[in-house]
Amino acid sequence: MALLAVARLGDGAYGRAIRQELADRTGRRVSHGASYVTLDRLEAKGYLASTVGEPAPGRGGRPKRFFRVTPAGAKALRDTRAAFASLWDGMDEVLEDI
Repeated sequence: MALLAVARLGDGAYGRAIRQELADRTGRRVSHGASYVTLDRLEAKGYLASTVGEPAPGRGGRPKRFFRVTPAGAKALRDTRAAFASLWDGMDEVLEDI
């Protein structure tokens, strides 16, 4: 979900925006710490890359860390989508019988 949120946000993908996107789309709040652990792991796997922006006065001079999806991350998203589609194939009938 984090990888999808970064892809959806494009150039505006930084910590707070990613957490907000996830909350808006899933209805679940994501903690600051958990989000960065996840983003760091995705970057370590090569699915994300990050850059540090300019220091922002409104943030006490701290810069934002921006994320972008790498080609490997895009492939992982496509592969995951295909796997979920395969798993869901034929489930409408199964769920109607429950």
